[in-house]
Amino acid sequence: MAATQSLAPFPALVERRAARGRWVVACEHASNLFPEAVGSLGLGEAERAAHIAWDPGALPLARGLAAALDGVLVAARVSRLVYDCNRPPDAAGAMAVASEHYRIPGNEGLAPAARAARARAVYLPFQEALRREIVGRIAEGRRPALVTVHSFTPVWFGTPRRVELGLIHDADPALARAAAALAAARTPLVSALNAPYSAADGVTHTLRLQAVPYGIPNVMIEVANSLLATPAAQAAMAATLAPILAAALESVEPAAIAAGAVS
Repeated sequence: MAATQSLAPFPALVERRAARGRWVVACEHASNLFPEAVGSLGLGEAERAAHIAWDPGALPLARGLAAALDGVLVAARVSRLVYDCNRPPDAAGAMAVASEHYRIPGNEGLAPAARAARARAVYLPFQEALRREIVGRIAEGRRPALVTVHSFTPVWFGTPRRVELGLIHDADPALARAAAALAAARTPLVSALNAPYSAADGVTHTLRLQAVPYGIPNVMIEVANSLLATPAAQAAMAATLAPILAAALESVEPAAIAAGAVS
């Protein structure tokens, strides 16, 4: 426990900071890094490489989207089993004791000081870096749009998931709905709104924290990790989704302008 309390901060990965586009691309589950101060959390190598520890393929997809949309990328550097940056500090899932059928022994019985140390070292640097990019663009008069990028396992608790692409929203559904409609019309992907998760599952924390208070367009995307298994597949998915996101944003902005939200 003492080792966890001495955990040094992990600054977020920020790429393309000089990008002039409006998009801010976030990837909360980009890495399966387990810092030495935390150790393996009682997990084997195969478990630390599995989807429970991160979102396989999500970071390359996020990079591809940021490049195609001329946006900035902000990504977490540490496994979500150490701290899930898409969960608030008081959420049980922030330092989960179980994921699917896996136990996470190193997260069982964490003392309050250890939980606080992980939040300070992992969660705060990521969310503060993301806020800096959003606020900086707002201050410059470049109204940003936030997309958070995730992947999911096609089989969950032994049950196959039919959906391949999910577009998820929190309080503001406009961008997610527009993107879902465009994905259904333009791609062969089995896509759905608020699947395989929704805000009711507690997965929209970053949207709620970073986008909703500023009233900026936002959407969370989930892609089956089987469709992101190779660099070629990741690049193809970015090429598919980038124009959909761009067109969706363009379609929702007239309503925002009419409401006086865009100068």
